[in-house]
Amino acid sequence: MAAVTFDLWHTLVYLSPEEEEHYMADQVELGTSALGEAKRLDSAAPKEENALREAFERAYAGAIEAASNGRSVSPAAQFAAAAVDCSRDTDPTRYLTELRALVEWTPFRAAPGAVELLEGLLASGYRLAVISNTVGEPGAFLLPLLERMGIRRLVEKFVFSDELPWAKPAPEIFLHALAQLDSTPEAAVHVGDGQADLDGARRAGYRGAILYTGLDAYGPKYRKLFASSPPEEAGPTLTVATLAEAGTRIRELLPPGGELQRT
Repeated sequence: MAAVTFDLWHTLVYLSPEEEEHYMADQVELGTSALGEAKRLDSAAPKEENALREAFERAYAGAIEAASNGRSVSPAAQFAAAAVDCSRDTDPTRYLTELRALVEWTPFRAAPGAVELLEGLLASGYRLAVISNTVGEPGAFLLPLLERMGIRRLVEKFVFSDELPWAKPAPEIFLHALAQLDSTPEAAVHVGDGQADLDGARRAGYRGAILYTGLDAYGPKYRKLFASSPPEEAGPTLTVATLAEAGTRIRELLPPGGELQRT
């Protein structure tokens, strides 16, 4: 079955750079506050807010580093690691409850042309999945937002790294998504905005990978933490500035019922 997989952040959904910066700062503040409320397991455990914030940021940065190497560390596991660092109770319930609320009121938007692209591909017979590195929030928290945007109904499978051992660029997460679609790498194209998208699709043996640059205005913290990976390998890359153009390139690489082309 012809399949198209998509990145989520800065491909199908986005925040403005300013909103993204606030959102990531709010995640750290929630984690810091939850650590402060967690039971101290050692009388010498740090009480200062700065120490708790630094512990949470270390765990968050560690999860990003793990993702860059293809390993998944969920938000709950990040909180637990920070709590151990601070000799605090590791129960993430309070943090996850407040994080869910933060996700719900943050003004995420569908990328220009995203719904139209997905509708067109679905009508043409492609099977569609999202592959997302969910480091800052569980993927399940995003599903209600995607429902409101009109994206959830159009995507057959959502593959979130926090629910799996792998993260992009590990080929396993791409192959897992294709298995959910009864497809194979030779009959698949991936679209994303990051080097992990390109490298992972290539490692998995995809027919092609398309770099989408239409939403590459990242917040400073996001750019520093997520968007700075160098290319894994040289080679031709299809680059598009709009999702409408991505649709054209997908059909060129992977025409429904037609002859397949490879980048």
